[in-house]
Amino acid sequence: MALGATRFGEPELEASRDMKVVTRIGVGYDAVDVPALSRRKVPLMVAGTPIRRRRAEQALCHDADAGQARGGNAFPRQGTASGSPSGMLPYDLFGKTVLIVGFGRIGTRTAKRCLAMEMNVLTYDPYKSAAEIKAAGCEPVGDLDAALPRADFVSIHCPKTPETVGMFNATRLKRMKPTAYLINTARGGIVDEAALYDALVAGKLAGAGLDVFEQEPPPSGHSLFELPNVIMAPHVAGVTREAVDRMSEQTARNILSALDAHDPPERHQSGRARLIPD
Repeated sequence: MALGATRFGEPELEASRDMKVVTRIGVGYDAVDVPALSRRKVPLMVAGTPIRRRRAEQALCHDADAGQARGGNAFPRQGTASGSPSGMLPYDLFGKTVLIVGFGRIGTRTAKRCLAMEMNVLTYDPYKSAAEIKAAGCEPVGDLDAALPRADFVSIHCPKTPETVGMFNATRLKRMKPTAYLINTARGGIVDEAALYDALVAGKLAGAGLDVFEQEPPPSGHSLFELPNVIMAPHVAGVTREAVDRMSEQTARNILSALDAHDPPERHQSGRARLIPD
């Protein structure tokens, strides 16, 4: 079975009767009932490798766009000429500090791109060693709450699990600088959207870049839609023509590998509780 965003669990397994393998056309599997697959010894695989570069690129674009939106984004819409007030000028990425939350396949590539922009890169990932993070040229941080006030940009790259749902709540958002930007290209639900709206309206955050939402598609009239300091995309950070082709091919290879009793690198043992950052 090859899945897109479709939920899959016990009812679908019961209907299928003799499911051999489940694979996601993508990287996350929060919509899949992993314990149900484990009980039936059905392997679960993902196709994350083909999209990791594109999602890293999108995260960096959100960083750059967030800084630009502060200045020039509104002026063409208002028919205003260039020469904006100095308080509305956009930011450079050079010399800024980015905090990357989740140092897996996408987080590591986002870090490389931020380092190339001569940014200071902090990394929070309780499942990665400090030595591994340092070897990548980044500064490991063991306390997320202590690191948040240091960051000009916070970029989220962890999976959606019971551990990370609501990770960025009102308390955590208050720890960020009022000049900081929050970027989420991981999964909706990791950021408390109501708390984010309140922080943005109150001027406690400068802006946000969102590719994912708690409900997808988000309902018409969503409160975040009205804010000029929010840049949004419809969960397409990993989607390009090339990435879709690569994902489709990897998904087919995953299915064939399972049927042939091979164990490809994209496979996740469905009985394991620990899910690596995506």
